[in-house]
Order: sequence, then structure tokens, then C-alpha cells
Amino acid sequence: MKTRSSAWPLALLFAGVVVYASLYPFTGWRVQGVSPLAFLWAPLPQYWTGFDIASNLLGYAPLGFLLTLALLRSGWGRWSWCLVLGLPALLSLAVETLQNYLPMRVPSNIDFALNAAGAAAGVASAWLMERLGGVRRWTQFRADWFEPTAHGSLVLLALWPFALLYPLSVPFGLGQIWDRLEAGLVLLLDETPFLAWVPVRLELLDPLSPLAEAFCIALCLLSPLLMGFAEMRSVVRRVMFLLMLFLCAFGAAGLSAALTYGPSHAWAWINPQASLGVGMALLAGLSLLGLPRRLCIVVMLLSLAVSLTLLNRAPDSPYFAQSLEVWEQGRFIRFHGLSQWLGWLWPFAALLFGLRAVARTPQASGRPH
Repeated sequence: MKTRSSAWPLALLFAGVVVYASLYPFTGWRVQGVSPLAFLWAPLPQYWTGFDIASNLLGYAPLGFLLTLALLRSGWGRWSWCLVLGLPALLSLAVETLQNYLPMRVPSNIDFALNAAGAAAGVASAWLMERLGGVRRWTQFRADWFEPTAHGSLVLLALWPFALLYPLSVPFGLGQIWDRLEAGLVLLLDETPFLAWVPVRLELLDPLSPLAEAFCIALCLLSPLLMGFAEMRSVVRRVMFLLMLFLCAFGAAGLSAALTYGPSHAWAWINPQASLGVGMALLAGLSLLGLPRRLCIVVMLLSLAVSLTLLNRAPDSPYFAQSLEVWEQGRFIRFHGLSQWLGWLWPFAALLFGLRAVARTPQASGRPH
């Protein structure tokens, strides 16, 4: 039986992650005058580390796993195994070939072999899970917990914790892009007549008051919470989702602080404003447990609109620039851009999802039982 699966967009997104990590920083392209595929029959590299082996082996495993799940849930035939084994290998071959033209990257036949082996391990894991009944049980779990139309929201909710990993000026404050957008537009339109069209803010921005910051934090937590509420089939499941979302939020924020400042500072972000904002979000979430599905989306859109307005009318915190230097120049140099883009774009993707959901013909929009 064919079933629409969220594994398809997740597989596509993960393929984008692989391409980003393999080709970053995307600058300095040049032609070396060698065959692009010469690395395939070149001697084995003399130097490699355990991290290189693990990252290349494990980096493609989720892609093979997600592709296999997507094909299994979509009802593809037995030839799908050739596809899920071949597509990751072709992707690896493509990015390794492109690395010939980047001065900071070195193509490797070992990397290509490890990538293909990692994808095969992911395929084998998904196949084993299907044989053990895991796919069937997940399908039943999804049918019991979520509305039949829950697809895009599940992908956005799965990405939300990863968007929180990049250092944020306001805890959970995704979408604070105006300063960077303004600077980018000024740089792009410099020495052109269109520069006068850019609404540059000349006055210094006042920081958010403690109460306004707490209110913003609460709204930033309510947005994914209400998105999940709209897809839950009962109040009991909404309560369990609320608990899981707050656990994920604390875990992601703590991990981000630990990676940036060190494990001893994992909970340094919990200040009075954050505590008040989390408490407000928790009380609001409990009070909205019985909200009808359509109203959940409407309130989510309002929360996103107000939180984005507050965030983009406030300056960065004094320690924010230091946080960015740790990520952008340290060990996260290949990861910071991806998590940063997630943090910038997630609220706007949620806005588009919410507007599309509200515009649809309302179906099953009553209160959860």
C-alpha cells in the first residue's frame, strides 16, 4: 500500500546537508588540469584520522536509511533496493568529483568507499527494521497520534531542535535576520542608485526589556508547540508532546551553550527572563490543550508574527559576537552555516506552512478528544 511519507523531504534535506558539509566553504573554485575522476584509481591516502573514517562512514548512513523508509512507505517494488544503494553512491561520487575544484578540499577514493558503505549500512538498518515490523509499527503509531495530513509539520518539528543549536541572541529566538539582511543589502547595492531604497535604521536600537524578552521567549516556544498541537489526535497526546518539546528545547539550548562555551556553561542561558518565558509558555500550552486544530494554526501564526517583530527590533546581546566567533572560526566551521540558515529560515517556513494550512478547506478541525 502506498503511503505519503515525511521521509522523502527529510532525505532531500539530509542530502543537502551532505552537499553543504562536503563543499563548504564554496569559494576558490579553480581547474587543476587533472582528470576529475583521477582520485578513484589514485594511491590510498597516507594520512587519515578516526574522525575522518567515522564521519564519512556515518555521514551517509541516515541518507540510505531515510531513502529506504521513503520507498518502503511509498510501496515501491523490489528494484527500489538498487535505487537506494545507487543514489547515495552517485551523490558521493558527484561531491568528491567537485572537490577537485576547491582548494580546501581533497577528493579521496577512501572517502567515496566509506560513503557508499555507510549508505549501505543505513539501507540494511532500514531493511532489518522493516523485517522486524518496525515500519508497520511506526505507521500504526503515526496513525494513532497524528492527523492524516501531518507531513510538512512533522518535518519542521524534526528540524526545530537543530535550528536551536546555533547561538541565539535571545533563547529560542529563531528568525532574527534583519541586521544581517540590512548589511547584506547595503553591500550588494553599494554604489548603485538602489541603495537609497534600503530602509537603513540610523538610530540605535534599545534592547528588549526583561519582560519583553520573557514574552518573546514564550512566543518562540509556543510556535512549535501549537504546530504540534494542530496535528495531535487527543488531549492526552498533546500533553505528552508538550513535555517532549520542552525536553528537546532544554536539551538543544544546553547543547548549544556547551559546544560554544564548554560543558560547564551548558545552563548559563537560564536567566530570570528565560525562566519566566519558559514558565509562561508552559502555562499557555496547558491552557490551550483543548484548542481546535484550526485555531491552533491561527494562534501559531500570531505567535510567530509577534515574536519575529520583537526579535528584529532588538539588537544582539553583548556576548553574541563572541559566540559567533567561536562557531565561525573554531571546530564548527563546516556546521555553523547550516545551523545558522536553519535558525534564520525556520520561522518563515513555519509561517508559510501555517498560511497554507489555514487557507485549506477546514477538515477535522474540531476539538481533540
